[in-house]
Amino acid sequence: MMGSPATELGRRDVESPQHQVTVPTFFSGKYPITQAQWQAVMGNNPSYFKGEKHPVGSVSWEDAVKFCSKLSQKTGSKYRLLSEAEWEYACRARTTTPFHFGATITTELGNFNRDSPYTTVPKGSCRARLISEGLYRQRTTEVGSFPPNAFGLYDMHGNVWEWCSDGCHHNYNSAPTDGSSWETGPSESRVQRGGSCYTFAVHCRAANRSCGSAGGSDRNGGFRVAVALAVPSSLSSL
Repeated sequence: MMGSPATELGRRDVESPQHQVTVPTFFSGKYPITQAQWQAVMGNNPSYFKGEKHPVGSVSWEDAVKFCSKLSQKTGSKYRLLSEAEWEYACRARTTTPFHFGATITTELGNFNRDSPYTTVPKGSCRARLISEGLYRQRTTEVGSFPPNAFGLYDMHGNVWEWCSDGCHHNYNSAPTDGSSWETGPSESRVQRGGSCYTFAVHCRAANRSCGSAGGSDRNGGFRVAVALAVPSSLSSL
């Protein structure tokens, strides 16, 4: 089920109507693309927060598409961005809760702005204490620093926003139900998912949706890739 139920805390109209989607099998990146990977393919590093094992940041949707194209040329495999439906399916890993690990999120489970907790997280600590304990990190962390979901995927909640292939829409009315990318839309903006190290917990939910200009970027914008399934040799000539 894609989207959020009416009872979910922090739910917005853009996450409705909740609807069933059939997502075909695909390969997803275990982590967001790292700065080392970006450097190896593109020959530069645009990230604000530097670190080879940190996710690349400050990349636009257009930049991410160019990376996928160049990586495809280098490897001979077809790399692309995840569709929004694929991203949510990959994030949830067959769960139905706001986060793949349950009803709430803590700074031991993800990298986000702890100043605005979600549901059961205690609200008593002041910001100065949170920063001194490293809980509100205010920068990216190395990929894989937090527990994976049931699919073995890391950093689905927080760290960097992840670009999807889809155009932006105000809701899911007329959305495809086959897991494909929703390319047509009312604007040139593209979907971002997952939240970042600066966003509040509510924005890191599996169902949360955000949009950004396809040509724009900020320090918290990254992505992960999908790759097409290999075609069995017996079918390659068909």
